[in-house]
Amino acid sequence: MIDLIQIRQEIDQVDKQIVELFEHRMQLAKEVAEFKIQTGKKVFDKEREVEKLRVLKELASNDFNKHGIHELFSQIMSMSRKLQYGLISSNEYELPFLEIERLNIVPETKVVCFGVQGSYTEQAMEEYFGSDICRSYSSSFKNIMQTIKDGSADYGVLPIENTSTGGIADIYDLLVEFDNYIIGEHIVKIDHALLGLPGATIETIKNVYSHPQGLMQCSKYIENHGNMKPVECISTADSAKKILNDGDITQAAIASKRAGSYYGLVVLDEAINHENTNSTRFIIISRKKEFIKTSNKISICFELPHESGTLYNMLSHFIYNNLNMTKIESRPLEGRNFEYRFFVDFEGNLKDAGVKNALYGISEEAVSLKILGNYRLI
Repeated sequence: MIDLIQIRQEIDQVDKQIVELFEHRMQLAKEVAEFKIQTGKKVFDKEREVEKLRVLKELASNDFNKHGIHELFSQIMSMSRKLQYGLISSNEYELPFLEIERLNIVPETKVVCFGVQGSYTEQAMEEYFGSDICRSYSSSFKNIMQTIKDGSADYGVLPIENTSTGGIADIYDLLVEFDNYIIGEHIVKIDHALLGLPGATIETIKNVYSHPQGLMQCSKYIENHGNMKPVECISTADSAKKILNDGDITQAAIASKRAGSYYGLVVLDEAINHENTNSTRFIIISRKKEFIKTSNKISICFELPHESGTLYNMLSHFIYNNLNMTKIESRPLEGRNFEYRFFVDFEGNLKDAGVKNALYGISEEAVSLKILGNYRLI
């Protein structure tokens, strides 16, 4: 009969030896890091790791153990790299972002927002900056990015994510295309209303105009009214403006009551979005590489080698440095089938040691890394 107690005692002894050997290996890794700091040699030597894993696998006696040895030493090497990244980043890794106390908002501050007057984006802009600013509007996400880049405006306000319909893909792509950065965010509770001309009724409405996101957020309401046909418009507030300009009593807009009031429309029905917790997150962008001192949220994007396990290795940098990842989004890379760029939000400040360690490790192992901004988590 197997003596389970004896076997467990032997396992405990083996585990103790493994811990001692692991600590010895990490001490050697520190010495390697000191050499690399002095010589400027990179931490990640992929060719050496591949060859070492091949040799170690051959020492195992069967296929199961070969696979286990590969997985075990892949993790040990990963831990060794993270240790070295931490030692190197604390010595020489500086991020090209300037810490500031606050945004200097004055009446001359130029802010451009998406849409027209009466939009949710305008509401976000006013709640974030106040009303005493020099404002302008644009119907194009890309034009706003270009306006910020060329200095025609100091800040831009753009929607990036809705709680019921998810992220806005175009914004993620533009954050990569343009050398602009997120410096703030603001969340607006979305309460859509059905807006029409005076004299209109729900029964008379045939075409309902709104931004695609607005139509999706109210799709159940539209489906429940068989006489209504959804029609896409540039923005929710633009749809309200269209109803006023067209003067057609059979048309309605899905927008805010704020927009309805601005364009002289009546509320035919209110709170028509099917999610009563519906909210949109707006980002504040700037061309300057700055972050407010109290910032506690970071957005980055990176590309990876198209190989097994690379995403796992990237995400392990957050775990190792005890960073809370709050969001991950992927976007396909143009011209490269089934390859993706990943967008990640996580909690932290660019001055934090753990953040610097994680970003240094990712920058060393990813094909590319861009810090999109450090801002205040609401």
